[in-house]
Amino acid sequence: MESPLHAIARYEQERGLPPNSINRVVAAAGETGAWARLERGELTVATFCAPFEADCRAHGVVVDGAEVMAAIAEAGVARPTMLEAIRRIRARGLRVGALTNNWKREGPDDDVIPHRLRSHFDVFVESSELGLRKPDPRIYEHACRCLAIEPRQAVFLDDIGSNLKAARALGMTTIKVTAPEQALAELEAVLGFALQLDSPRG
Repeated sequence: MESPLHAIARYEQERGLPPNSINRVVAAAGETGAWARLERGELTVATFCAPFEADCRAHGVVVDGAEVMAAIAEAGVARPTMLEAIRRIRARGLRVGALTNNWKREGPDDDVIPHRLRSHFDVFVESSELGLRKPDPRIYEHACRCLAIEPRQAVFLDDIGSNLKAARALGMTTIKVTAPEQALAELEAVLGFALQLDSPRG
């Protein structure tokens, strides 16, 4: 799916907010902030908005929490190129896991995106269910246990530097995702076989 960072950046631009202002608030609020609590499953989307808006106001940023979450939800569309790559990896007998920082909705019917994607993966680890979030090393270790591998056997893809840093510290090979094609090309180089229809690896 598209990175939430891109959806947040568009929201900031549309509302005339300084670039990265929301991400700076999230970082400054830390593990006790609303965003971290949301991703650990301590808040739902509905109970998240008011404390998140308060975090933002405390740092001089005015947002509508519901609008931010709606913008992220609109970007939550699966990318066919990534799903095809996952299919090819699994066809080679390799296991694929999803390790996602996500959040709880008000009911099971609201959580259609992760449940729709779950069948594409051998393991699906959700921060809101586990009560841990990236970059906590324990959530990476949990994912590796679920996949029955050691961290040094894993290739980890993410678009956030701190998440990648934590994975590297455990011995994982990491790839920073800036675009699907770039990430898949780098993953092809690691795995040694084609993941894209137009790949030079065939």
